[in-house]
Amino acid sequence: MKTVPALFALLATGAAMAADAPPEPRRSEIVNMVRQDCGSCHGLTMKGGLGPPLVPQAVAQKDPELMRAIILNGLRGTPMPPWRPFLSDDEAMFVVQLLKRGLPDER
Repeated sequence: MKTVPALFALLATGAAMAADAPPEPRRSEIVNMVRQDCGSCHGLTMKGGLGPPLVPQAVAQKDPELMRAIILNGLRGTPMPPWRPFLSDDEAMFVVQLLKRGLPDER
């Protein structure tokens, strides 16, 4: 019976990560925002800078809901600003998915 809670936790995390990608052109705008705006602190390659690295290996074990909350609300006492004025909840989860998978190659 120990596997039931573990399975439930796994499914809940998967559900949190299952946000639909926004339609174009908004999807491209968000990818560009992550590259430029997030990249200005986290490094243009997301390998870290003023802010910590956001490459897939660095965020793999991070809770998606916590990441979404940080994106939307910022982190008090740090340079991390709130992005809620610019992103919906679903768009913030799309950013989480981007970071966990890695940004698509620039075209």
